[in-house]
Amino acid sequence: MNTADQPSPERGGQPRQLHTERVRSIAQEAASAANIPGISIAVATPDEVLYAGAVGYADLAGHRQARPEDQYLWFSMTKIATATAAMRLHTDGFLDLDAPIGTYLRDYRPHRRHGHPTTRQLLTHIAGLGNPLPVRWVHPEHQAAVPDRLTRIIRKHGTPHTPVGSRAAYSNIGYLLAGEVMEAATGRPVQECVQDLVLDPLGMTATGYGYNSAAPRAVGYVRMAPLLRPVLVRILPKGVVGPQVGRYTSLNPFLVSGAAYGGLLGTAADASRLAAAHAAADADPHPVLGQGDIEEMRTIHALGKRFDHGIGWFRKPADATRSPGFVEHYGTGGGFWNAMRIYPEDRLALVAMANTTAAWDVDRLFTQLKGLPWA
Repeated sequence: MNTADQPSPERGGQPRQLHTERVRSIAQEAASAANIPGISIAVATPDEVLYAGAVGYADLAGHRQARPEDQYLWFSMTKIATATAAMRLHTDGFLDLDAPIGTYLRDYRPHRRHGHPTTRQLLTHIAGLGNPLPVRWVHPEHQAAVPDRLTRIIRKHGTPHTPVGSRAAYSNIGYLLAGEVMEAATGRPVQECVQDLVLDPLGMTATGYGYNSAAPRAVGYVRMAPLLRPVLVRILPKGVVGPQVGRYTSLNPFLVSGAAYGGLLGTAADASRLAAAHAAADADPHPVLGQGDIEEMRTIHALGKRFDHGIGWFRKPADATRSPGFVEHYGTGGGFWNAMRIYPEDRLALVAMANTTAAWDVDRLFTQLKGLPWA
């Protein structure tokens, strides 16, 4: 299996002594165990990206090796950027996270019994909303999104069906609504809010809501028997399913319809810059949020069945007592399975982006990477 690594230099130009061979071995083991074509990895602190590397293949048909510069769809890791921008708008006085969302969305109709959610409740997944499977919430790169599809989805699923403020239940609908609130509060698209308040201040120049045609991109894959390919063609929008490569079905470049919940795409190194901003301590640079806001976002207080939630960040209930403590977020969908995790006590952020649809043991990868001497 091929590899590509970019250890970041120390200040002053001396190479950082990282155990790159060990990182390579860990990544190769993870990819082989889960039949993943390629994985990109980045490790960062609030000061700098310590490491960016890749193993495997970004494109199986073209035999193109994975590179740290490869672009991946973020899917739900986007929620961290959306929540960060919302928190910044709240801090700057443009948006009151604790006001009922009808304050901003004049046509919103809350449930008469279950209550009226606030934006903070949307961001922490305690707004009582459902989570319909977002199978067709995508469109081919060079085709426009289906008009009003998300509007219809929000109208159908955007009213609480369980009491607001009760047990946390993950919901993409909540973040679609939060994006609408941000747009109503600022008069600007949510993409501009995130770009100006999060991506630009953090120097995330390789991340956005569309592919950079001048940069390499990872091809998304679904590992399945060729006989099942017609099923995938029927499920996904026309033009998304690409050629078969052995037991892998490739996906043509596509975009997510719904910027606020899953629309970003970019590199693992850029994702690690965002994650590392949330691993900051008092003495670190704070280009987006102050320390109090950062700690508020990563504090887990909304308990759920599958995940316990903070603002954006979550953690599995079984991980609550692990030491050192961490919070994380996944970004999964057709062709890609990604994750970011932060260890606040160690000021460390880890990101892994893989071009596979199937879940894999990212916890083992992160645990092994965390054990390396990054300091």
